[in-house]
Amino acid sequence: MDRTNRGIFVLRAIVGGGFLFAGLDKFFMWASGTPFSAAGFLKFATTGAWLGSDPKAVVNPTHPFWVSIAGNAGLMSVIDTLVVFGECAVGIALILGLATRFAGVCGALMMTLFYVANWSFATGPFNEQLFYGVIAGTIAYVGAGAYALDCVVEKLAITQRIPVIKYALGAPAR
Repeated sequence: MDRTNRGIFVLRAIVGGGFLFAGLDKFFMWASGTPFSAAGFLKFATTGAWLGSDPKAVVNPTHPFWVSIAGNAGLMSVIDTLVVFGECAVGIALILGLATRFAGVCGALMMTLFYVANWSFATGPFNEQLFYGVIAGTIAYVGAGAYALDCVVEKLAITQRIPVIKYALGAPAR
């Protein structure tokens, strides 16, 4: 059992670190030196690719949807904020093992949206978004394990009085 808990902790920490780094990179502009905006990605990187497809061809059937979103400045402001905040929040929550199931579901949902928007299958259907999403979803399913703040929160009086809170936690079943 302890090996399982350590394994879950390692998965949480690595995937959480990936989410957190991605969010902090966008916030502090480490890689680009310019403020983050998803508009360029939504306009130009959502054409998709398939094995052997022409790089200039639009193969992503959802491409027009993403381009329409990129053209809405007000919505892009919200999306940009949600991406940065979401990546940081999911990363911190997974690393700490706090509200792990909720964070795992949010991370899996975020990666599903990125996967569909990216639609990059030039090397097959297995890419970074798929792996991050599957691991985040698996963490949501199995929970945080024993090395998590969820185990502490589960014992708090408010959690005992409001059992619905336990659904967001990933503490192991007792």
